[in-house]
Amino acid sequence: MKNSNYLYLQFADRIEKQIKSGVLNVGDKLPSIREVCAETGYSMSTVSKAYYEVESRSLIESRPQSGYYVSNTSSRIITEPSPSSPILKCANIDREDLIDQVYGNMTDKNITMLSLGFPSNELLPIAKLNKGMIQAMRDLPNSGTSYEQVQGNLNLRKEIARWSFTWGGSLTEKDIITMPGCTSAISHCLMTLTKPGDTIITESPAYFGILQLAKSLGLYIMELPTNMTTGIELDALKKALSSKKVKLCLLMSNFSNPSGSMMPAEHKIEVVRLMEFYNIPLIEDDIHGDLYFGSSRPTNCKTYDESGIVLCCSSVSKTLAPGYRVGWVSPGKFKKEILRNKIYHTLSSPTITHQVVGDFLKNGRYENHLRKIRQILHHNCNNYINTILESFPKGTKVSQPQGGFFLWIELDENVDTAAFYHLAMQHNISIAPGRIFSFQDQF
Repeated sequence: MKNSNYLYLQFADRIEKQIKSGVLNVGDKLPSIREVCAETGYSMSTVSKAYYEVESRSLIESRPQSGYYVSNTSSRIITEPSPSSPILKCANIDREDLIDQVYGNMTDKNITMLSLGFPSNELLPIAKLNKGMIQAMRDLPNSGTSYEQVQGNLNLRKEIARWSFTWGGSLTEKDIITMPGCTSAISHCLMTLTKPGDTIITESPAYFGILQLAKSLGLYIMELPTNMTTGIELDALKKALSSKKVKLCLLMSNFSNPSGSMMPAEHKIEVVRLMEFYNIPLIEDDIHGDLYFGSSRPTNCKTYDESGIVLCCSSVSKTLAPGYRVGWVSPGKFKKEILRNKIYHTLSSPTITHQVVGDFLKNGRYENHLRKIRQILHHNCNNYINTILESFPKGTKVSQPQGGFFLWIELDENVDTAAFYHLAMQHNISIAPGRIFSFQDQF
């Protein structure tokens, strides 16, 4: 029996080879899905997944009521950013003033915010959520004004557990603790598993919010070299873990903020194996995992966790409702400790909004919504890359993410990105200078 998962990737690779060898040129129309099925005997599902996979590689594009065509992005030549090269020691250069400047204007509608990673209101199903809010107030005891149970809304936890099957998980509602956002979940994990003076591992560059959070808790951050396509360098991770100075590791496995990198499945497996070998917890931020451009949702590190060493945190803040503050953690073997910490610091998650999101997931609306937002993000990503290649100086390097919100741009080494930020702001354009994503002078 043919393995359809292997077939769609094999077929996608064949199409890519034809495009790159010049057999198919920009503007050429590909055979329809039905035509390919008739010629090859493949199922419509296999061919559809293959076309979607090739589209995610920015080689073809779909045109409404017309079909698939070789896109003009297939001929572009992109130089990807260099891997980071932090010194393998803890550093703590202050970036707070620059961060305050960059994000102090985040609600100013006169500024084009290229520095923020969350969906535009135009992409959110606000009308459906409003109806859900009214229904939740009718369904909940006391119209949702009472405290929720400490572990979180049961309806929401059941739906998150069901959704875990999309990344290869098999969670139940007992395996999940809800939180008011992904950062809150990570914060609870850090407070539970560390004490001031401990050292944690992160990627470099890493989301500035996590760096500042760790700093506020009195932690030292060891930044590790990171490939802007495949994520953290495994050799550097092994070396750091073997030093026996590390308390835990904090990584974004899928479409990292800010690099957009995604660890290959084999890297995720190796990371989990290393965590288990050294008995060091991994806090995994998978908030962007559902925003993939390809044909299937990537796994995360939690997928391969058999010992409970991975604490997987996520949220709908990047996909559905940023202001609802709906997040969660699957804490593995640390559930008791995380629950206790939540009692001390949060007690209860928001009642009404968590019920609304649980109902939204339960009614099957989430996947349709995600499909639309993924298509728009992928389209926008390609447009941004094309504009950068056409307009930025020669030698500019740009990442090619396979999902998420972020592009990492490497400029000439003589460019001061903080000065570049201030220059852009004179034109009401906000960017995120690379230096805020590290405590070292790298970017």
